[in-house]
Amino acid sequence: MFVRTESIRQFIRLYPVITALVAIHIAIFLSMRLPLFPQKLIFEKLAGVNVLIELGEYWRLVTPIFVHVAFSHLLFNSFSLVLFGPALERALGRIQFILIYISCGVAANVATLILKPPYYTHIGASGAIFGLFGIYLAIIFFKKEAMPQQGKQVILPIAALSVIMTFFQANINITGHIFGLIAGILIGAVLIKIRPIRFQ
Repeated sequence: MFVRTESIRQFIRLYPVITALVAIHIAIFLSMRLPLFPQKLIFEKLAGVNVLIELGEYWRLVTPIFVHVAFSHLLFNSFSLVLFGPALERALGRIQFILIYISCGVAANVATLILKPPYYTHIGASGAIFGLFGIYLAIIFFKKEAMPQQGKQVILPIAALSVIMTFFQANINITGHIFGLIAGILIGAVLIKIRPIRFQ
């Protein structure tokens, strides 16, 4: 379920949404390193800055999901998306998957806006990825027969470890992680009541 055996070409064909998301991550990351697009300019336009959101720059509730400054941050989030996203993209369908992914990321950023100081600045896909963990947890908790045993054995410890590590790492938006996870659980709880979800 979470083991990737596809070639790159097969992965792109089977999971176009995840491929596009990772491509956007990489494109923004690389553009910030080109002389034509100064890192500072792109960062200032796309990062989530609470005071600027409050002043009406509402796109900053969405754009931070795609911005990564450190290579390790880019690598970890993109790898997590490639590892844990495909099963949900296939189970939910492309449109529903991207809507849920963005919704979880926005929920994390809204919580950050409400709970963090006015000049707090945040970036990264972590809130949206924690939302995917939340979807899986909702399925395990409320419709466990839909999740293969192998999937449960992977998701439960990974989700628990990710939450624990959130509190022990520097420069982590704890609010974004936790509320992304909560958003995923709530969306997942509603979703499994209105449509069947099965993992192949």
